[in-house]
Parts: sequence; structure tokens; C-alpha cells
Amino acid sequence: MERLKKILLRIDGRGYGAYRELLGRYRFPGFELVVDKVQADPFAPPSRVRVQVPAEVARFPEASYSNFSRRVGLENYLADRLSRLARKLSERRGSGKSGLIQVHGPGQEILPRTAVTVGPGGEVTARIFVGLPAAGRRVLARQAWELLGEDLPYLVRQGLLFENLDRDELWRFVETNEDADFLRARLSEWRLVAFVAEGAILPRASGVDPRPAREAVPFAPPPELTLEVELPNRGPVRGLGLPEGVTLIVGGGFHGKSTLLRALELGVYNHRPGDGRELVVSRYETVKIRAEDGRAVTGVDISPFINNLPFGKDTREFETPCASGSTSQAANIMEALEVGARVLLLDEDTSATNFMIRDARMQALVSKEKEPITPFLDRVRELYERWGVSTVLVMGGSGDYLEVADTVIAMDHYRPQEVTARAREIVAAYPSRRRPEAPEPLKEIPRRRVLADGLRPPLKLKVQAVEGLVLGQERLDLSAVEQLVSADQVRTLGLILAAMHDRWPGSLAEAVAEAERRLLEEGFGWLAEERGDLAFVRRFELAAALNRLRTLKARPER
Repeated sequence: MERLKKILLRIDGRGYGAYRELLGRYRFPGFELVVDKVQADPFAPPSRVRVQVPAEVARFPEASYSNFSRRVGLENYLADRLSRLARKLSERRGSGKSGLIQVHGPGQEILPRTAVTVGPGGEVTARIFVGLPAAGRRVLARQAWELLGEDLPYLVRQGLLFENLDRDELWRFVETNEDADFLRARLSEWRLVAFVAEGAILPRASGVDPRPAREAVPFAPPPELTLEVELPNRGPVRGLGLPEGVTLIVGGGFHGKSTLLRALELGVYNHRPGDGRELVVSRYETVKIRAEDGRAVTGVDISPFINNLPFGKDTREFETPCASGSTSQAANIMEALEVGARVLLLDEDTSATNFMIRDARMQALVSKEKEPITPFLDRVRELYERWGVSTVLVMGGSGDYLEVADTVIAMDHYRPQEVTARAREIVAAYPSRRRPEAPEPLKEIPRRRVLADGLRPPLKLKVQAVEGLVLGQERLDLSAVEQLVSADQVRTLGLILAAMHDRWPGSLAEAVAEAERRLLEEGFGWLAEERGDLAFVRRFELAAALNRLRTLKARPER
């Protein structure tokens, strides 16, 4: 501590580069400060520091981090607490980013993160971004000491010591996360694709504000699909158990169809206490599918959905720099299946119409010989019956899907009703004259091998929120990858792609599964040393990013 102060006094007024002398470790009462990286100038990305608090000082009860679920809940609570404290302390103390204090806390989703980590013995490490103060490009020693020698110790005392925390809130994070993981782990055993708790708040405040809407109809499950489950902490909970198979969500516009689907889409993540979706969970292997005009497609076998293109273009190794709505949606499905998706979510509003349905009148006008698209309608049951892949569809315009549905849910003023029996009566009363158009069964889910020469190590990596990523000279558009929720996830994606560019273990599916396994078992250290801005990402989003690289070279394994 005194050594840090002496260094600051010695470099006061010198050029900004003198701050590099701070690199290293400093002992403070009750914790250790580590300066890992010093920014190049006051306008550059902020410096990175760590504070390490021994278990005997932090004194967290062992029960708060006794398993993976509880530990992640505790870490997210601490990151959230530190982030809020840091925002209050952060103030302008010179030029550029001088005086910045930032901790990457969670949003609405609880994820394994690097901002705060709790070790197996209860020791705590927080990774903090600080803007070292400067006047122009000259060191401001007094202000730097206020930041490092006074504000950071305050953060430690108020944000990382159990005795000073809101214990009720801490335990809510820990127990809520454990309950959600417990529930998700049992969905496949119960032959469910999702569970939506009674009383859940599904609508969000706005399209850009993911917090719960203030005035919203609490979710009330239909009696026919209601079940009660016993959770480790909350005890008995009632809710909608959405069964495997093909499920339609129908209803009039603005009655909550897409809101329910969006909740299922983000049910692959746990949510913070007070979010309203704490016990809305989906199978881990759930992937949202949509049309995506303009995306690149590389070496994907889309022949189960699109074949016999004009001029003999091969769809078993389909490639295009600018896919249409139907070809992009076909590619999105085949890519998701390739890496192990077990549940597909589709909304007609974001789907290509000609990919979803071709009705009897259009079949009469345009013969199958002249139509290369096999509609999703003609594959959706086969995906479940042959491959065990369930599908949940929001559908308001095509009654033909009633014929293939196992479960039909009608949304009425945000309240779901089970109407499967009524849907079957309608199918019997109004038979469709359309003919199934799948030319042959889906015999395999093809895998691809990545060719390493198509992936060059990037010279730079820049995150553009959750919508994009710059890798070297290429901008990767991720705006249609709807299950990304944090810029920290995007940064993790970029680091994984950079780390794997020259070592691909087997197929693309094996490569992304290996990266996912390492994140879960080893943490983030193999990607970057001591960064506080990373968050867990599933293999599905990693594969989605990889598949959108325009430099990618991949070929089906034969």
C-alpha cells in the first residue's frame, strides 16, 4: 500500500507512460491489489486491476458456494453489487477516461462471468476497469491515489465482505439460480421442453429495456398442462409444462404469442431475482430459428429443405455470400441440428413464408417439379419422430400446421388456453387438400469439417454490443443471433474464434462442443488472462458466429 503511494508520488506530473511502473502486486489491509494492465493513454481502453480477498476476510458461508449453481448465483450477486457501487464512485478526474471505475455486472440473465469469481475455498477475486487520471497526458498522482488507494478499498469493504452485504438479496441470487438449474436439468426426464411458472411476468418494459413490464398480466397456466414441481429452495411450484413434440402457439395479434416464445427463447438462461422469469426455463439445447436475408452460408447441406435449384446448383454443399430468406432459414436449421439442437423455436413473423408453407392452391398453380423448396411443414413431424427434435411455433396465419401439432395453445389477452382438441375438430371439419412435398426422408444430420486456412488469426478484436464483432478486417453481423444477451458473450465468442483458428479438433460440431466443455470445466483462463469482461456462451451461439464468418471454409464429412 505504501509502496503504491511512493510510486505515484515519484511519477506525479510525468508522461502518462510512467503509469506502467504500477504493474504488479500491492498489499492492503484485508486484500491484495494487482495491476495487470496499464492503458496506453487516458483515451485508450481503461486499465485492468484485480482485488483478491482471502476467504478468512470475505467470510462467505460455505453453503453460498457449495455447488456450481450456488457459486454462479453468488458471483453474479457480487458483480451486480460492485457494478452499482462503482457507478456511484466513478467520476471525471482529468482527461479522457480519467477516474472511471467499472465492473461488468450482470443484466437480467445470470451467467458464469469473469467480473467476480469465488474460489473453491471461498476466496474472492474481482476484476475492475479503472481510468488512471491524467491532465492532458500527464500523471495526476493525488487523483490516482484517491482512485486506487481509497475508492478500491471502499469497494472491497462494501461489496466483497459478507458482513456488509444485504444477506436476503444474496441468498435470493444463490437459491434462485440453484432452483432454475434444478428445474432445467429435469425437463428431459419429464419429457418437457420448457416450464413456465404460475405468476411469471413475461412482458418486458420495452424492446430496448429487458426489465419486467410494470403493468403485465401474470402468467396463468392452462389446467390441462399444469403440473407441480418441488424445488430445492422454493419448495412446491405450479406452472405450465410444455411437452415434447410439435407445439403451436396461436391467437390474435398483440395477445402475447411472441412474448411467450421470447420467454422460452431466453429460458436457456437463468434470470435474476425480481426479473419475473426466474422459473421460466427451457431445455439447454433450445435454439431460435429465423430467416436471415443476406447472411453468408458455407458448405451446408440444405437439401432436406431445398433441392433441384435451377441450373443444377448443388444444395448438399450449399454456399452463398448472400442467402435469401428461405435458404438462410434452411441453413440455420441444419446448422443448429449439426451441433445438437433438440428444440427449435420459430415465429412466423421472422420466418420466410415460402419456407414455412405452400398451400393447396399454390401447389395447383406451381407444380412440385418447379418448386425446389420443401416446406418446414413437411419436415416438422419427421424431425420429432425420427430425430427427437421438438418444435415450438408461433403461428397465426396458416391452419395447415394444425394437422401436424401435438399441442395447441391459444393466447387470449396474455392468458394461455389449451385448445388441442378443438384444433383437431377443425382439422376434421375442414380437411386440407394440400399434398405433402418431402421427396424422401431426412436420413442423416450432416456434419462439416472446418478447413483451417479459411480462418486467419485476427489482428484486432472489437465488440459492437450484442449485434456485431470485428475480427481483423471482417465485421461479423450477429444481430439475428437472438439468444445472445450480453456484449461480454460476444467478446468471449471473438476470443474463442481467435484461439481456435489453427487447431480444429475434428468436425465443426466437435470443435464448438470442446470449447463449451472447456468454458464449463476450466473457466476462461485458457482464453485470456485476468479479463473482467467475459461471460459464458453456449456452443450454439459459437457455431452461429463461426457459420457467419465470410472467410470460413467448411466441407461436409462424407
